[in-house]
Amino acid sequence: MLITHGTLKTLYTGFKTSFQQGLGQHESQWPTVAMKVNSTTRTEEYGWLGKIPGVREWLGDRVVHGLQGHGYAIRNKNHELTVGVSRDDIEDDNLGIYAPMFTEMGRSVGAYPDEQVWGLLANGFSTPCYDGQPLFDADHPVLDADGAVQSVANTDAEAGTGEPWFLLDLSRAIKPVIYQERKAFQFVSMTKETDENVFKRNEFLYGADGRSNVGFGLWQLAWGSKKTLDKAAYKAARQWMMGQKGDHGRPLGLRPTHLVVPPNLEGAALEILNAERDTAGATNVYKGTAQLLVVPWLA
Repeated sequence: MLITHGTLKTLYTGFKTSFQQGLGQHESQWPTVAMKVNSTTRTEEYGWLGKIPGVREWLGDRVVHGLQGHGYAIRNKNHELTVGVSRDDIEDDNLGIYAPMFTEMGRSVGAYPDEQVWGLLANGFSTPCYDGQPLFDADHPVLDADGAVQSVANTDAEAGTGEPWFLLDLSRAIKPVIYQERKAFQFVSMTKETDENVFKRNEFLYGADGRSNVGFGLWQLAWGSKKTLDKAAYKAARQWMMGQKGDHGRPLGLRPTHLVVPPNLEGAALEILNAERDTAGATNVYKGTAQLLVVPWLA
């Protein structure tokens, strides 16, 4: 095949089409657990996360609630994936191997937000959220009815050593995780005869790049555990979530909507949420009390 501007333009169109096909093949799970924020700058501030007020009876002057309570920020990062196409393969018309490669490239790009979001959630036992504590921690500072700081836990008092599982309230506008996107992934290329990669390495470059990052939203919406997932542990997590209070003793009205597990815990989760009877033969009172979400990215 003679390499011309027209030939390279046709190849670009074909490779991009395969890329887009792969991009559409991935079924994302991250939007369930993360709220998407369209970023407009290098770093976004989320200090308001710790200052969401409640309604009060209007007595006297209005009470103005400031929203800048914590110095929590998420800085966007650059991400890329690049594939080299040999000039010899183009000249020899040996291009059949590249279509599936670009399809998988698109699928990989489509899956990348899942890798980011679920990877962060899995690391929530050690990665800080807006209050400076790990997302799942025993010492989240909350003001009691008298205005004194008390520690609140959203994980087990005694840490387990098993695979982590999570009980979440995903019914709110704010989610436990934030997916921040500055620039969506775009398909790009370096295919000019004068490009350095063509001159030095005899290959044309095609790739995708974007800017994004992830961070934590509200820890109050999530319970994380590494203990054995059974009826007792699930019951404790539900009771904690529905009894959770915010600053000054204000009930948050939380309700667990999703039980999130890695593939290895799917069977245990199904027994809790789907079985008619528990392991003792009694009626399973927790059947249907949450949606099950099995996440391969937590494996």
